[in-house]
Amino acid sequence: MADMKETANQHREDIHWPSLIAAISSISAVGIAIGLGLPLLSTILEKRGIPSTLIGLNSAMAGVAAMLAAPITTKLAHSFGVAQTMIWATVFAALSALGFYYAEAFWMWFPLRVAFHGTTTTLFILSEFWINAAAPPSRRGLVLGIYATVLSVGFAAGPLLFSLVGSEGILPFIIGAVAILVAAIPVYIARNESPAMNEKPEMHFLRYIFLVPTATVAVFVFGAVEVGGLSLLPIYAMRTGFSEDNAALLLTVMGVGNMVFQIPLGLISDRMKDRRILLALLAFIGLCGSAALPVLSHSWYAMAIVLLFWGGCVSGLYTVGLSHLGSRLTGSDLAAANAAFVFCYAMGTVAGPQVVGASIDMAGTAGFAWSIAGFFSLYVVLSVVRLFFPAWRA
Repeated sequence: MADMKETANQHREDIHWPSLIAAISSISAVGIAIGLGLPLLSTILEKRGIPSTLIGLNSAMAGVAAMLAAPITTKLAHSFGVAQTMIWATVFAALSALGFYYAEAFWMWFPLRVAFHGTTTTLFILSEFWINAAAPPSRRGLVLGIYATVLSVGFAAGPLLFSLVGSEGILPFIIGAVAILVAAIPVYIARNESPAMNEKPEMHFLRYIFLVPTATVAVFVFGAVEVGGLSLLPIYAMRTGFSEDNAALLLTVMGVGNMVFQIPLGLISDRMKDRRILLALLAFIGLCGSAALPVLSHSWYAMAIVLLFWGGCVSGLYTVGLSHLGSRLTGSDLAAANAAFVFCYAMGTVAGPQVVGASIDMAGTAGFAWSIAGFFSLYVVLSVVRLFFPAWRA
C-alpha cells in the first residue's frame, strides 16, 4: 500500500503548495540567519584582534561541519522522521547561534561553528529532499527554481539586516536565533505531509556520491566556483585596476544573475528530456565566461555583462543538478543522494578558495580566471563522456 501511495505521488502533476511552502520558507528563514551570521561573526572576531588566518580557519569549520553532518542526516530522518528531525535541528541551530554571544574564549567558537553549520546542513538536506519528493516530475525544475530564488533572497536579506543592526550587543544574535526558530513553524504545520522514510537507503553513503555523478560533480563545481569566485573576485578586480566600490558592484551583478536566472532555467529543464544536456551547456558557458575575463578586464561594463550571465550559469548547476537528482531517485535513496549532494557541495566550498588562491599566487592575477575555468573544464569533460559514451552512462 505504501509503495502504491508513493507511486501515485510520483505521477501527480499538480504542485502541492502547502507542503512545498513549508520546506521552502523554512530553509529561507535559515538562509537569512546564515547571511546575517557570516559577516557578523567575522566582524566581531576582527574587533577582538583575532588574526585573519584564524578567522578563516574558524570559517572553514562550516565546510567541515557539512561533511560531518551529511552522512548522518538520513539516519536521523529514518529514525525520527523528516519533520521532527528538522524541528530539532532548528532548535539546536538557534541555541548555537545564540551561544556565540556568550562564548568569550575563541576556542569555543570552533565547536559552535560545527554545531551551527552541522544542524543547518541537516535542514538543507531534508528541505531539499522534501521539495524534490513533493514536486511533480514535469514541474520539478520550476519548483526548484522558485526554491533557489527565494533562498537567494534570504541570503541577500541577511547582510542587509547586518548593515541595519550592526555587530554590537546581543540584538543581532537574537534576530538570527529567532529567524531560525521561525523556520520550525511551517515545518510543524505541514509535519503530516513530510515525506516518509520507511526504509533505510540501499547503499553506503559514499556510494551515492558516484550514483548520479552528473549531479554530484555539478554541485562540487558550483561550490568551488561560487565560494572561490565570491571570495577572491574582489581581489582579482582590484588587481586589474578597478576601485574597491566597482569590485563590490561586480559581486552584486553576479548575485543578481544568480537570483534572476533560476526560475527560467528551471522551466527550461522541465522541457528537456535529458537535463544533463542543459548542465553541460551551463558548464560550457561558464568555461567560456571564465576564459573571457582576462580579455575583458579593461572594461567594467563588459565584465559586468559576463558576470551577470556567468552568475546565472554557476547557480544553475545547483538548481538543475538537484532537479536531475530528483528525476533519477525516490524515497530513502533520494534522501541519501541529497545528503551526498550537499556533501559534494561542502567539498567544493573547501577546495575552491584553496585552488583559486593558490593559482593567483602561482600564476598572478590571471590565475583567478584560469583556475575557475579549470573547474568548469572538469565538468565539461565529465558531461561529454557520460553523454556520448554509453558504457559510462550508468
